[in-house]
Amino acid sequence: MSKPQRCGETHLDENNLKPNLFEKILEGFRKQGYAVDIIHDANINSKLRGVVIKARKRRGVTIYLSPLPDLRGQSRLSVIKLGGGSVIERFMHTKLPPRSAEDIVCPHFLELKWAYGCPFNCSYCYLQGTLRLLPTQKKPMIKEREKVRRHLLDFLEAPLKEPEILNSGELCDSLMYEKTEFSITKNIAPLFEEKSLNRTGHKILIVTKSDRIEELLKLSENKHVVVSFSINTPQASKRWEKGAADPLSRISAARLLYEAGFEVRVRIDPIIPYPHASWIKEYCNLVDKIFGQLWPSRITLGSLRGLSTTIRKTWDKSWLIYLEEQSRWGLRPNHKIRYEAYRMLIDYMDNEYGFSRVALCKEPVRMWRNLGLDWKMCRCNCTW
Repeated sequence: MSKPQRCGETHLDENNLKPNLFEKILEGFRKQGYAVDIIHDANINSKLRGVVIKARKRRGVTIYLSPLPDLRGQSRLSVIKLGGGSVIERFMHTKLPPRSAEDIVCPHFLELKWAYGCPFNCSYCYLQGTLRLLPTQKKPMIKEREKVRRHLLDFLEAPLKEPEILNSGELCDSLMYEKTEFSITKNIAPLFEEKSLNRTGHKILIVTKSDRIEELLKLSENKHVVVSFSINTPQASKRWEKGAADPLSRISAARLLYEAGFEVRVRIDPIIPYPHASWIKEYCNLVDKIFGQLWPSRITLGSLRGLSTTIRKTWDKSWLIYLEEQSRWGLRPNHKIRYEAYRMLIDYMDNEYGFSRVALCKEPVRMWRNLGLDWKMCRCNCTW
């Protein structure tokens, strides 16, 4: 009998990969001068059970890889982390693939942890809990720039067979330093456009509630830069997104980047049934404003998610009245309300604009099935 899988644990086995592909990838590393070791020790990452590969060049950062399953259970040799994972590490906090109707659907993506914190004060922000143990709490902080650059260069130069998208906004707002010398657009994004360096074609994902796009518009190349705007209704934003750019200003910024040739994505998240009498109309109006200015490459929908640490640390608890249902990703509005919101927006975008490139964020398999969406083919905000 096989060992039960713990929450967030991924069962890994080199036999899940075609042997010739497995060896071909390893040989590619060896030809590039990497020392390659294959180990069977889960101590490197508590989420892993099975084979782990260590690849390292002289004076380089150790790259850890393992055969990782996707949502369909098909494996490919993927980067787990570089070094200790302080700069580049895979988000692996959900079961993959999901095994029950209540398991959360979330493709495991790579995080680029170049900074942390956020200057905005959104009441529901999970960073309040995630960063609670740091002396700086949620205050914007930059990581050691040379270390970030070194780890990123080693990642971009690695002989990987498939491109990845690195999420630069999981622990911060990606554009929070744009008016300073620490700008991600000036220091990090151009590395992805260097063809001799980024031969695999990796992309960087910019996630923001800002409208500071002046530096982005100055980039001479933007083929490998994806910009995702989190946008809520003006009413919800005014009530719970203190300090963030006005939603209409975010849409205008998205339009300018779209017209400049960037891939632009949109997150309508978290959807909040506020004001009670007109929230459905407000979100339809928001969709109209978005499509009135640009055509996003994809739109991801999400609802309020009240993790226990977020609830304890939030300074404004007024949004907690909408949380009724326990889930494997914190407290949520009840299933009926979330279903109504998603059904309404999916149908509205399809009927009014013929747009169907929609996914859900951190929702269980059951919600995807009820909406008639194929969770195994999920292409959400953080995926390629």
